[in-house]
Amino acid sequence: MGDLADLFRDTFRQFDASAAVDVAIIALMFFWVLVLLRGTTAMSVMRGAFILLIAAFLLGRLLDLRTLNFLLRNSFTGLLIAVPIIFQPEIRRALERVGRTGARAFGAPLSNPGTLEAIAEAACDMAKRRIGALVVIERETGLQDYVDTGIPVDAVPSPELIEGIFYPNSPLHDGAVIVRGNRVVAASVTLPLSENSVPGELGTRHRAALGITERTDAISVVVSEETGGISVAADGRLHTRLDETRLRSLLERLIVSRNGRP
Repeated sequence: MGDLADLFRDTFRQFDASAAVDVAIIALMFFWVLVLLRGTTAMSVMRGAFILLIAAFLLGRLLDLRTLNFLLRNSFTGLLIAVPIIFQPEIRRALERVGRTGARAFGAPLSNPGTLEAIAEAACDMAKRRIGALVVIERETGLQDYVDTGIPVDAVPSPELIEGIFYPNSPLHDGAVIVRGNRVVAASVTLPLSENSVPGELGTRHRAALGITERTDAISVVVSEETGGISVAADGRLHTRLDETRLRSLLERLIVSRNGRP
């Protein structure tokens, strides 16, 4: 008992301001990783891996399984290689978030209230006529890789333009429209599908709307041609069953207020 008390005293004696900062930084890193993984499939993978490691450690110690104990002691290098492979999408998203810091200082284009009003008006009109649509609003993360998959447009956003693009059987109605700043830059764009499930009445268009927001900080406005419902995807989450008032309010909160504009 005395040896244990001496050990604690020696440990606390070495705990200075530098050690406190060190512990705080590590704790913040773990907290940031957990926040990043919250609500994703990666959290389930991490939870399952943690349970397996704990179970293997306990079995190895209780039953004195030498081979298992040897593997656990020497698995650190393998884990360093496996983690970037398993959590590649989440690591990429984290690096993108770090890269967004200060993006406004480099002149990143930002959508103004007039552009958002045109998108909202077009979405409400198409919802009444049950015309399917998907409009992606670029924020700080560049979407050029996705723009290149579509047809260049370069036009001022207006309800008539957006509704014309998504009019049934028009040449550009398949895919998404991307809005950058105060311009529609591309139509018929191909987007990545979300790996997470969506409610049963929602289909591929909603999975695409959700998928782009899981990989970037973009905002997606989607209209269902089956139900005429309007949804907004942001930060990997889908806000459904929006009416005209809630749609405008949500877009203002997500984009106008965030940009610091009146």
